[in-house]
Amino acid sequence: MRCSVCGRRDAVIYQRHTGRALCRECFIEDIVRRVKQEIERHEMFGERDRVLLALSGGKDSYTLLDVMLRIHDPSRLGIVTIIEGIPGYNREGDIEWVIRRAREHGIDIVVTSYKEEVGYSMEELVNLTIEKGVRVTPCTFCGFLRRRIINKYAREGGYDRVATAHNLDDEAHTALMNLLRGDYARLAQMHPRAPVLSKLFVKKVKPLRKVYEWESAAYAWLTGYGFQETECPYLRLRPSFRARVRAYMYELEREVPGSMLRFLEAIDRLAEPLARAVAKLPELPRCEICGEPTSYNRRVCAFCDLMAKIGAEEYFRRLGTKIPATRT
Repeated sequence: MRCSVCGRRDAVIYQRHTGRALCRECFIEDIVRRVKQEIERHEMFGERDRVLLALSGGKDSYTLLDVMLRIHDPSRLGIVTIIEGIPGYNREGDIEWVIRRAREHGIDIVVTSYKEEVGYSMEELVNLTIEKGVRVTPCTFCGFLRRRIINKYAREGGYDRVATAHNLDDEAHTALMNLLRGDYARLAQMHPRAPVLSKLFVKKVKPLRKVYEWESAAYAWLTGYGFQETECPYLRLRPSFRARVRAYMYELEREVPGSMLRFLEAIDRLAEPLARAVAKLPELPRCEICGEPTSYNRRVCAFCDLMAKIGAEEYFRRLGTKIPATRT
């Protein structure tokens, strides 16, 4: 079958949501064009902005880095990658290619770990939750830790933006979860134009948010990525709400191709007024323990509260304090 766009080369990819068969060159061009279009549409960053790429080393990270190298000045890029500390899941080969690509293009890179940042690996945190009988998913820890560590290096490095490799699937799942929970505040905060509510936060952008996960995988494969990914073993430990939402949306996407993309586009339109309203809110207060931003109704941030519940003594020792008795 010939490519639906150029009509000259053989097609290698079929996009069910557009009904087009694309050759390698036209598919890559399509992804780069859509990413650039989304960046410009929401004014994610300008050509002079310094952007810190948060890369794990997987296929989405590869795609984000490759596209950014095509559309942004490499001298204005930085990279941070984080080792979780999960047996059999540290992706040493993946991290090696991130370091290699960074060096090839003269990009500053920071490689750190949960253990180095808070005193505990992911395995140790999970074991503590089991010992203390705290019902929280490992994904919750990853969410807290990644956001905190990435923002720290972006802030300290003087970057204007943080770019993460979240794809369309990630964004659609998160949007549906927020709707089902009735969490309109988070729905507003995930909009590309939502403002930051603390001087300590560096604005986060998601250039791949309109690219399907399978498209990201295909892009990575077609541009030379050697797949080494393994699934996080903790996904089976306690299936999360996200996992159930993901299964439902994939079933819907199979029956109605393009449904996730149209859903996210509709959410963007509905959430934009909410995002503008968020801009009127005051500066977030700071956690009394770690000094990072916390919710308006909390003296102690949710992360410090969680670490107190599992008895993470090393974390609080590093902060120069004891585990708080009051967790509100």
